[in-house]
Amino acid sequence: MTGNLDEVQIGEIVKFKELFEALEKRKKAILKALEEQDVLTAELSQKVTNSKDLIALEDLYLPFKKKRKTKAETARLQGLEPLAKMIMSQRVNDLEFTTSKYTSNQVETIEKALEGARFIIAEWINERTDIRNIIRRELERHATISSKIIKSKVDDEKAQKFKDYFDLSESLSRIPSHRLLAILRAESEGFIRVKIEIETERILERIENRIIRSQNECTEQIELAIKDAFKRLLYPSLSNEILSLAKEKADEDAITVFSKNLKQLLLGAPLGEKRILAIDPGFRSGCKVVCLNEQGELEHNENIYPHAPQNKSIEAIKKISSLVDAYKIEAIAIGNGTASRETEQLVQKIQFKHTIDVFVVSEAGASIYSASKIARDEFPNYDVTVRGSVSIGRRLQDPLAELVKIDAKSIGVGQYQHDVDQTKLKKSLDTTVESCVNTIGVNINTASESLLSYVSGIGPKLAENIVNYRNENGSFTSRNEIKKVPRLGGKAYEQAAGFLRIKNGKNPLDDSGVHPESYNLVDKIAKDNNKKVAEFIGNSALIKEIQLKNYITATIGLPTLEDIVKELEKPGLDPREKAKVFSFDKNIKTISDLRLGQLLPGIVNNITNFGCFVDVGIKESGLIHVSNLSDTFVKDVNAIVTLQQQIIVKVLEVDVVRKRIQLALVK
Repeated sequence: MTGNLDEVQIGEIVKFKELFEALEKRKKAILKALEEQDVLTAELSQKVTNSKDLIALEDLYLPFKKKRKTKAETARLQGLEPLAKMIMSQRVNDLEFTTSKYTSNQVETIEKALEGARFIIAEWINERTDIRNIIRRELERHATISSKIIKSKVDDEKAQKFKDYFDLSESLSRIPSHRLLAILRAESEGFIRVKIEIETERILERIENRIIRSQNECTEQIELAIKDAFKRLLYPSLSNEILSLAKEKADEDAITVFSKNLKQLLLGAPLGEKRILAIDPGFRSGCKVVCLNEQGELEHNENIYPHAPQNKSIEAIKKISSLVDAYKIEAIAIGNGTASRETEQLVQKIQFKHTIDVFVVSEAGASIYSASKIARDEFPNYDVTVRGSVSIGRRLQDPLAELVKIDAKSIGVGQYQHDVDQTKLKKSLDTTVESCVNTIGVNINTASESLLSYVSGIGPKLAENIVNYRNENGSFTSRNEIKKVPRLGGKAYEQAAGFLRIKNGKNPLDDSGVHPESYNLVDKIAKDNNKKVAEFIGNSALIKEIQLKNYITATIGLPTLEDIVKELEKPGLDPREKAKVFSFDKNIKTISDLRLGQLLPGIVNNITNFGCFVDVGIKESGLIHVSNLSDTFVKDVNAIVTLQQQIIVKVLEVDVVRKRIQLALVK
């Protein structure tokens, strides 16, 4: 029905629709205000109606906007508007004599009268759309953004992370989004002052050419009014506007990066339904150990103290070994926080009875989850340390199912996520999570409320109702049964059914992406070929014989048929890779162990527009700048590396004081 548009393209259409609706709403409000002021002419009404963007619309409304008491308004109340009109006409022969007629008790001198008239002229100039657009174009092409350190902050330790921006000047149109956001953050934290600068002489000359038509006594007054209008009204307003637009674009870039990273993280490789021993490592407080069954349910928890100051490593080794045997553990997950490397090395020493793969798992956001209502509801009788360890283990089993429980902003895979428009960020991240959940599909009989809430058409309340129904009535045996869930109506079912999977159900299509509305069609295809539906599932040879063109109707097109065939071939297939074991260089424990030219294994743990960050097994992540990702120009970092990718890097530079590491991609 959409001509085979994908969800990203439809999402863009939705964005344009929302922009259009916001524009139309503002037009109605402005037309109503103009009507109430009794200034709405047919020409003005047409201009407002035909406006294509908010900036042009606001320019049209500017002369009629109710203003706070301005210098121009004061001058009008002093009766100086006729004088301003005469000066603007540029036909006054004896300006001093003409101006003397406008002096009064309030305006005592000719100079005061001229000044008041200039204030009015400056306001007229400020309200001219053509002049505002001249300045906009100049700012777009030639504005620079400059930053200077506030002198009293030079020695401030916190300011040092913004050292690169203590004295910077760069073209606003060319500044990378990440640098602009960094500069604005430094300004908001009070370390630097930021200015938008431009060469003013050319702009003033262009404005004068628009207004001044003759050379007489009025010319000097108009020139003064132009300078005043530019300095006091036009430049402050339009430089803020251009900076705001640049910030908006930078926000969009940052949000796009965050969304791409989040998608890669959510679609990270799952280990699957395995019995996991998970360890949240620590020094003084010890390591929290939990044992999980194949479904991620907690079976055991306790503390071990292998590291300083207790140093009970032998007891810890014995304990881990006995737990692995007792709970038939198949893999070990270790959080990548404090004491992670030391804990990993301890586990690697243990001689298990059978092969146990050891994985280091990102802890990002685990502490947020462990203190959340979701975690308290799941584990009301356990403290935050147990919940955090469970989260680490479950992330190894299925990153998507566990990470959806955490506010996406807390996962830490973006750039300047706290500085961008929070409403837009949340919307984009929620859309990304929903897309990932629906791409994989959800087992309705095992999924948590959090996971179900992201299924298209479900939401938090229906997710709760599904879980309650499941608890009261047992597992769903067919998609049709989903309709019995309280308050889950026809529309919600229509949206959600294709994404909800039922394993080993009555109908084999219930564990596929084929929507129930297409079941009759699949039955017809099977009947026409003298087969049962189950015989088509996974049978590529049989599926290739289907003549799709025979089943095209007014409501079922070829794209739908092709989607159905793909699902029959690989029903409910998880497109994600399986988790792979990875080992860091055992000799690298701190930043001081790094040496120039070293080749190290690493894992990509964040991607930005200016490069990617890599975990090489120490507290500080190293940066591969975009220029060190390839010998050729890199337009998109995501085209070279992906989140959680295992790579080899070369150490280029180590700054121990600032804790910065520069790397290059080797392979």
